Amino acid sequence: MRFFVLGDVSVDLLFFVERIPEPGEELPSRRALMKPGGAGGSLAAQLSSLGHRVYLAGRVGQDPFAELALSRVREVGVDLRHLQEDPERTTSSVLILVVPGGERAMVSTEGASRYLDPSLFKPRFLDQADALVLSAYALVGGPSRSYAAEALEAARKREMPIFADLGTGAVRVAGKELLKHLRGVSWLLMNQTELLALTGAPSLSEGVARLRIEGFAHLAIKVGAMGSIVVTPEGEELVDPYPVEDIVDSTGAGDAYTAAFAHAILSGKKPVEAARLANLAGALAATGLGAQGRLIRLEDLEVASG
Repeated sequence: MRFFVLGDVSVDLLFFVERIPEPGEELPSRRALMKPGGAGGSLAAQLSSLGHRVYLAGRVGQDPFAELALSRVREVGVDLRHLQEDPERTTSSVLILVVPGGERAMVSTEGASRYLDPSLFKPRFLDQADALVLSAYALVGGPSRSYAAEALEAARKREMPIFADLGTGAVRVAGKELLKHLRGVSWLLMNQTELLALTGAPSLSEGVARLRIEGFAHLAIKVGAMGSIVVTPEGEELVDPYPVEDIVDSTGAGDAYTAAFAHAILSGKKPVEAARLANLAGALAATGLGAQGRLIRLEDLEVASG
């Protein structure tokens, strides 16, 4: 299958600390790493690792960070013909503080990613794809919002499956404005924090109800240690997590979940089975360092299928 992926391409600066420091406090880091990241790059790398042809639309600077940001997607054969280079801005980067158990806090700089030039998008780009996978960070602002809106419109006209992943930062900045752009997507994916922040609801069930009213009938909600919730017009179902030991960094878990879910749906799996495979993918991704440190392969998913 062929996927057109749209989203950020960045470098992640990971610092492993015992806890998140207080304002004005300095803490030693047990380890520090630089890794390729960004939702767009991570989604593309995971889908390519699962055996698909992947076209990545993103924007990087003309700087040393660009080579690192693109190292993993190049390694797995992602098609970069739609990648743009920015002569003025640096490649996007994210500072990530990782605490024991894999949880993290992040500080991001938008860099080149928000300046994806919409004049370079052509609807025919999607003629070579079977589905669009979009990170909502592309809709936060700047020229990339227009690029993403045009890609969404082109996909809708082709009646192409669209998988849209929210992202905590995107929800925090753009809020309900995101929903205006995402109406009609095939699947809206998010975690529980994003659901509650987006809807202003006091509970998951109320948040789901409010999104249903907004017209979003197909949802996949990542609920951490509880697994994930699949919402369809027929009802809602909690899908148990897949137990995996040695969790070290959850940075890439959400993107691995989304990639595996999109893979499974397009492969003909029922939504609950797709969520089961996605739970496994997210858990496995958290056993590697960095957003793209542990890429998921088809043989990994066979563990859950079998």
